[in-house]
Amino acid sequence: MYDDYKNILEELKKHSHFRDLKNFEGKDEKYIYFKGKKLLNLSSNNYLNFADNKQITEEFLDAVGTEYSLGSASARLLTGTLPVYGELENLLSDLYGKEAALLYNSGYHANVGIASALNQKGDVIFSDKLNHASIIDGMKLSDGKFFRFPHNNMEALEKLLIRERENYKNAFIITESVFSMDGDIEDLKKIIELKKKYNCNLIIDEAHAFGVFGEKGLGVAEELGIINDVDLIVGTFGKAVGSMGAFVVGSKTLIDFLINKSRSFIFSTALPPINIAFTKWIIENKFPLVKEKRKRMLSIAKKFGSDSHIIPVVVGENKDTVDLCEVLFHNGYFTLPIRPPTVPVGTSRLRLSLTCEIEEQELDLLMEKINEKLLVK
Repeated sequence: MYDDYKNILEELKKHSHFRDLKNFEGKDEKYIYFKGKKLLNLSSNNYLNFADNKQITEEFLDAVGTEYSLGSASARLLTGTLPVYGELENLLSDLYGKEAALLYNSGYHANVGIASALNQKGDVIFSDKLNHASIIDGMKLSDGKFFRFPHNNMEALEKLLIRERENYKNAFIITESVFSMDGDIEDLKKIIELKKKYNCNLIIDEAHAFGVFGEKGLGVAEELGIINDVDLIVGTFGKAVGSMGAFVVGSKTLIDFLINKSRSFIFSTALPPINIAFTKWIIENKFPLVKEKRKRMLSIAKKFGSDSHIIPVVVGENKDTVDLCEVLFHNGYFTLPIRPPTVPVGTSRLRLSLTCEIEEQELDLLMEKINEKLLVK
């Protein structure tokens, strides 16, 4: 019994492709404790150091006491909507200057639910080829058609629009702003031009940009001044906010449509009220205080060749990447190998994820060790 699955797992192990769960001894806002070692954590999305931060947690609990429960026990459309959910949605729609907002349980829930609901029969999505798996899964679950254009290739996207746009009723261009495995930023201004020229709706996933880019921390769209040209903006709370969940902001028509048609929203128990309250508290009280730290983090990243706080180090083969992570582990750094299907075959890599407390000199030593290992090859 289960021989087929066992054989697949053995094949994964043979090609250094097998994944397992790590049992960590603890974490704080900068370090992770694993196998008896204290390691600088470079595999976290805790960009602003709000997660695993005892001082932040204590401050929040002192502010709210026992007002919020630890479970909602219901979907939002049943008895799962309390005032704090609407307060957070109103806060987000006001910050973005949009008509409405909707909370989801995770970025995956949001992207799957949005793409699958909006892309109906006779409609089409044009999606960047490196978009997150959640966007791809949402497109596959939809009744509409979808096409994927080469990453950040605006010429290829326009050729696709010329060829296909007139064959469909509603069209959507979907892209991330900051790409999580490459750390680069999509040419959003050009996409705005194409959206208008070919009468498309634009959806931008700002999962890795929310909290990091823009004057208020709203993302790349804010930094570029294009929020009003984007139909739906998606963001997550499980990264820079240090909480849990996700959101989408846009017109009331589109948000109402998602409330009625987005299955990942309709059929999910709502997030615990205390998480919603924590997210709202962080955005209101802590986002304004970390502006300079965000700028410093991005400045450090730029010195290491990245336009964002995510620095990719492409190694190539799976085994070489795993071996490099082991070398770094013994030198006090925690990094994880990123392998297919997360990235294309032959481009396995380290994804160095910066946080606000990481110092430039810590990265100097890290890069020394990486270069030593790569040169040995």
